[in-house]
Amino acid sequence: MFSLQGRVALVTAGASGIGQALAIGLAQAGADVAITRHSQSSEDTEAAVRALGRQCLVIATDLARPEAPAEVLAQTLKHYGRIDVLVNNAGIIRRAPAAEVRDEDWDAVLDLNLDAAWRLCQGAGRQMLEQGSGRIINIASLLSLQGGIRVPAYAAAKHALLGLTRALANEWAGQGVGVNAIAPGYIETANTAPLRADPERSRQVMERIPAGRWGQAQDLVGAAVFLASPASAYVHGQLLVVDGGWMAR
Repeated sequence: MFSLQGRVALVTAGASGIGQALAIGLAQAGADVAITRHSQSSEDTEAAVRALGRQCLVIATDLARPEAPAEVLAQTLKHYGRIDVLVNNAGIIRRAPAAEVRDEDWDAVLDLNLDAAWRLCQGAGRQMLEQGSGRIINIASLLSLQGGIRVPAYAAAKHALLGLTRALANEWAGQGVGVNAIAPGYIETANTAPLRADPERSRQVMERIPAGRWGQAQDLVGAAVFLASPASAYVHGQLLVVDGGWMAR
């Protein structure tokens, strides 16, 4: 039920962090993968996927460009002929007091975290509807449910991404396309480096995590494989929180 043998998975921002872990994890489950990268090297991800005997297509692009999502989908379809799983993982965060957020920072966060995800969902969704099957996994956040501190654009984008997930699920669940989201907790990535570098903020975070540690990117792999696989055939429009118990505290 958890096999992805014969499937093709597209993972955005798959060169490092959460995206890298998910791309490798989906390959371990049997999928061939395509990943996008911006400025980072993708050699480690490529090597790990190919060592599993799976294919790895790498697409270098800036997904914040309005035309980039369509280009990524076209390249993936040209190479593989199909897309069975889309993981919308690409995102940035800009921290500042709400009264001091610049328009360009607000726009940059929404362009990548929401607009690019929408365009990829729509484009991949069309292809999945035609083939009568597919899985879309949006990487949401605890800030899809909370307001956060000094990250208004990020919170707005992640709230909207959860709403988009539910809206698409309502339309596509009966047509063989599953749309769900994963909300990572506090994971050790580049986005959370400023929090971990702040002794007071890091202490506050740790005190609220029942698991007693920051999460690792690998902690999200099982959730992604589940939502990408036949095991989740009757799971639609859900937010699967992977947070070490943060939301339960």
